[in-house]
Amino acid sequence: MRGLRKYWGWLLFFALITTAWTWRLGPGVLIAGWLVVTGYFLFQTPVWCAADGRQGPCRNNASGILMGCKLRQHKWQKLKLAVVPKRWRELNKGLWVNGTKALATITTIVGIISGIVSTILSVAAA
Repeated sequence: MRGLRKYWGWLLFFALITTAWTWRLGPGVLIAGWLVVTGYFLFQTPVWCAADGRQGPCRNNASGILMGCKLRQHKWQKLKLAVVPKRWRELNKGLWVNGTKALATITTIVGIISGIVSTILSVAAA
């Protein structure tokens, strides 16, 4: 049960994917669910840090694809990648470093697009 606590976002993601087609939850619940899933993958899912270090990418555990590991410099480095427009290309390269980060990136993109589609469909239905 302890291991399941780290991966609750994946369960919510798959639940939203299966119920998004039926609209039984309602548009407000779907929009809120997609926002929570996107936040989970950006800031809480367990992945490698992959910040640039002296001996290659950092292999420490991190929380979320936009957060660094326990080292303060890595947190600032990842934050700078997300905020400074000149470094976005480097951030994009870092999002596809390994399978775990690539899968988290893909599900974040799906979450953002599904949230936008849910919003548009709820506005169109009203």
